[in-house]
Amino acid sequence: MSAFAQSPGDPTVQPVPTSVVERVDAADSTLSDPRNAVLSLGSNLGNRLETLQGAVDALEDTPGVRVKRVSPVYETEPWGVEPGSQPTYFNAVVLLRTTLPPSSLLERAQAVEEAFHRVRDERWGARTLDVDIVAYADVVSEDPRLTLPHPRAHERAFVLAPWRDLDPEAALPGRGTVTDLLAAAGREGVEVRRDLELRLPE
Repeated sequence: MSAFAQSPGDPTVQPVPTSVVERVDAADSTLSDPRNAVLSLGSNLGNRLETLQGAVDALEDTPGVRVKRVSPVYETEPWGVEPGSQPTYFNAVVLLRTTLPPSSLLERAQAVEEAFHRVRDERWGARTLDVDIVAYADVVSEDPRLTLPHPRAHERAFVLAPWRDLDPEAALPGRGTVTDLLAAAGREGVEVRRDLELRLPE
């Protein structure tokens, strides 16, 4: 079932706006040569695991996107705020193959966030869902709308740890290997949850 199919009494999942779907479809129909992309998912409000699974399913539902691998779930302390001031996050990383350009992939990521009622009231604020593009192929870009790779990914263990689980040989363009970056960042406040699991879409 589509991640955006709305069941009775379920206000959590909303349809993606038609205009966004049309732009994504148009991009998909005019491009080939799929690229690898790495996305980071996070949630610290509501049913965190269900939200992350919904995000994975929604990405797979996107024309021109195939979710290839999903990391273990990590429970992490919120970034940039006082300890204990927010609930802990569930975080995961997904590896995609996509024919969408970075700008269209960003549109889709933001649409998925909006479907789960992401609110951008404050920096480092609690949120139902965060979907960040960590890396897109080997692209390095200073575009203010989408800096690639993500400008803070190299220092965030909640991105590096699950990414290393998926691909120990991975490298962040311009920064070095994920293994070395994780060693430098450390794992404090980042714990794998072996009792939880995200499913690859069927």
